[in-house]
Amino acid sequence: MKKTLADINFKDKKVLVRADFNVPLVDDVISDDNRIISAIPTIQYLLDHDAKVILLSHLGRIKRSEDLKKYSLKPVAKRLAELLGTEVNFVDEISRVTLQTAINSLENKQVLLMENTRFADLENKRESNNDAILGKYWASLGDVFVNDAFGTAHREHASNVGIATNINESCIGLLVEKELAMLNKAIINPERPVVVILGGAKVSDKIGVIDHLLKVADKIIIGGAMSFTFLKAQEFNIGKSLIEEDKIELAKQYLQKAIGKIILPIDHLMSKEFVDQSGINSTDANIADDYIGMDIGAKTITLFNNYIKEAKTIIWNGPVGVFEMKNFNKGTLAICETIAHLNNVFSIVGGGDSAAAAIQSGFKDKFSYISTGGGASLELLEGKPLPAIEVIQDK
Repeated sequence: MKKTLADINFKDKKVLVRADFNVPLVDDVISDDNRIISAIPTIQYLLDHDAKVILLSHLGRIKRSEDLKKYSLKPVAKRLAELLGTEVNFVDEISRVTLQTAINSLENKQVLLMENTRFADLENKRESNNDAILGKYWASLGDVFVNDAFGTAHREHASNVGIATNINESCIGLLVEKELAMLNKAIINPERPVVVILGGAKVSDKIGVIDHLLKVADKIIIGGAMSFTFLKAQEFNIGKSLIEEDKIELAKQYLQKAIGKIILPIDHLMSKEFVDQSGINSTDANIADDYIGMDIGAKTITLFNNYIKEAKTIIWNGPVGVFEMKNFNKGTLAICETIAHLNNVFSIVGGGDSAAAAIQSGFKDKFSYISTGGGASLELLEGKPLPAIEVIQDK
């Protein structure tokens, strides 16, 4: 068991908190502040326990100097101050004397947010490659490290693994603690039947998930573009739909290994072009030569929902159609609505688009849990250890 907030005395200590403020930002305007809101409980806990809070986060990918202005965390500091109801001291540095002076000037119950950790990536990707010197430097700025960024827990960065390996005390925050508890509840001794819904573009993205969850799930529903590789493996015609030719044999192996556990679409909403226009429903699992599969069809929605309604535990990761197009989001929204109206079921959703579907359709509070970490969720579902969690001190 990893140390949690309850295991450490934070009074008078400088506490480094790795948060996940990787929010959508256009012209300094935040369009979705859910990740900032998710970080509030841990920050508030630390303030209530007389800590000096120093926040670190990445935002976007920094590849060139022009990205520095585009991905500044300054708008995050402003929104965070509004949500906390207290001043957030923003320092537009990730090193140098200015940052150190600001941190050393903090008093108990004060908050400081330093600039985007990935600004260090302009120098040989020092953050993303877990530069040893950078991790040690950031660790020297505080007394305790709290990892509350589940979204990056599957990565070995200087701002998570680097700090944790160079500081005397470390623990996980409330968000990470809840994420681990919820995901483990879904895969360790879950209430049955367990139904897993997997969507998205590529089989290769979720090979490990399928392999691991075949041991856990009673049914694995596969939609989205990744279903076409499985359908091709069964010698269905998939038209011009996206397919991974090099994964067809693997799909055949999974279908044989699954012994009826894998459920695939039996019809599709298809289009001649990959554009947001009215589609045509196929009559069966085959897709005409000059068409692209864009969403699951009406019969498949009924089929999938019948299995979903029998479940006691549901794990959902990835849309079953081109969710970003209004003409092809019906399958994903139908699944979302069905899950939302179930009683006595534990439902967890992860992945950007499936989580967005739950939130945008107004059913956020109807799911047991919506995970904040797509990649981290997948690796946990694969049964893999998360590097940024493994390095945290044990109780």
